Amino acid sequence: MKKALVIGAGPAGLTAAYELLKQSDDIEVIVFEESDCFGGISKTVNYKGNRMDMGGHRFFSKVPEVNAWWDNMLPMQGARTYDDILLNREMPLKEGGPDPEKEDRVMLVRHRVSRIFFDDKFYDYPISLKMETFKNMGFINTMKVGFSYLAAVFHKRPEDNLENFYINCFGKKLYSMFFEYYTENLWGRHPSEIDASWGAQRTKGLSIIGIIKDVFSKIFKVKNRKVNTSLIEEFKYPKLGPGELWDVTASEVEKLGGTILKNAKVTKIHKNENNIITSLTYEKDGQEHTVEGDYIISSMPIKDLVGGMNDVPAEPARIAEGLPYRDYMTLGVLVPKLNLKNKTNLKTVSNIVPDCWVYVQDRRVKMGRFQIYNNWSPYMIKDLENTVWVGLEYFVNEGDEFWNMTEEQFSDLGVSEMVKLGLIDSADQVIDTHMEKVKKAYPAYFDTYDEIDTLIDYLKTIDNLYCVGRNGQHRYNNIDHSMVTSFETVKNIISGEKNKDNIWSVNTEKEYHETSSQEKPDNEAEVD
Repeated sequence: MKKALVIGAGPAGLTAAYELLKQSDDIEVIVFEESDCFGGISKTVNYKGNRMDMGGHRFFSKVPEVNAWWDNMLPMQGARTYDDILLNREMPLKEGGPDPEKEDRVMLVRHRVSRIFFDDKFYDYPISLKMETFKNMGFINTMKVGFSYLAAVFHKRPEDNLENFYINCFGKKLYSMFFEYYTENLWGRHPSEIDASWGAQRTKGLSIIGIIKDVFSKIFKVKNRKVNTSLIEEFKYPKLGPGELWDVTASEVEKLGGTILKNAKVTKIHKNENNIITSLTYEKDGQEHTVEGDYIISSMPIKDLVGGMNDVPAEPARIAEGLPYRDYMTLGVLVPKLNLKNKTNLKTVSNIVPDCWVYVQDRRVKMGRFQIYNNWSPYMIKDLENTVWVGLEYFVNEGDEFWNMTEEQFSDLGVSEMVKLGLIDSADQVIDTHMEKVKKAYPAYFDTYDEIDTLIDYLKTIDNLYCVGRNGQHRYNNIDHSMVTSFETVKNIISGEKNKDNIWSVNTEKEYHETSSQEKPDNEAEVD
């Protein structure tokens, strides 16, 4: 029997393990997970009955295979959720689907609301063309935005960095208002220093023109209108947060005979003289263990994968060592209420603002975004009707002043910034807080990234190595993209196909998985 060694129990790793076991009876599967939980950055943390989503994960995909996979693991709701019942709110239901009030293994349908908090006002994200937007901007700023965009239309900049990419899409004024500081805060680098491919991948063609087209297609009720994924109005979400999907998947992997080792950190990858990986070494409970395998499926960061590999040529080794990442910290804050007024027409429990997350564009604070977990799922909150559970998000570098803060220091910082932004009146309102950290949450597009094709070409020469997922490919993949890299990997392993171009091409094109019977999908899952 052949043996597949899967590194990482996040979306890509667990998808690969499950698919291998489902499609083959003669491949043993062992999964190695460095932490004590599943899902990677898609995990859910349960703190005293209040759940936290690391980074916010909307489940939305135009890939039929992904949607069917999700539905198999977590069937769509067949009855109303607790908050829909309280508000007498109707949502799409699937006939015969599980009742979220009675069962946990269920996927919910939720409203998509994301806005920008700028100059103490809310702006839709993406920017919408409606009176409230123009009123918030004021006449002079609106004129500046309009003329700035026209200038960008007639004088395109070379898209050799992220700043120029955004200016071409939105104009310089809108870029400076809503993209420049947030992007610099997110990456720790000015957009002019970041590769434009990050913006192209994440926005998938979103621009002022795209927003105008969407507005008119709604007005004239265009059939089969193609919706940019940043404009979707509903999304799927696991009842108990994104980590629930991967907890269920891990359970299914084990039912199929797979082995999952938690707290097992892979430290070395052993290649033979024929450039074939023969085994890996992992650390668990202070002991080193080496396991032989026929296939290696890696979702660990490329930097660590190559760093732990023997006999790597100088150029690929240098590029891998220089690949940058951004780390993530979040502070869960429990309060009785927020000062923010719900001026939308969406009903919410206790009339809180309906946003899932809010982008913070305020140079007075370091907070990049905040989530309102109440709006993701009513089952994320222990006391939905009397408390608001907020997640304050910070983008940091491991070892910097933020990363090295104690939980008390980080709590004091986050709460003080909530007061500064007017979300609450004083620290006295805070009932409880909880800190979480995630290493290498975001693969970054600068430093040696512009040489990554050379590194990829080298990795392709290792016949039995398959790199999948966000960190496995150093690409800002969404969940569905990460899963598709694993679908493609399993197809190759089962068929014996050696060419890996199909695996590495996932999410490099706007249109992927073209079919004759369907509109070409954008393939975008709206997640972070």
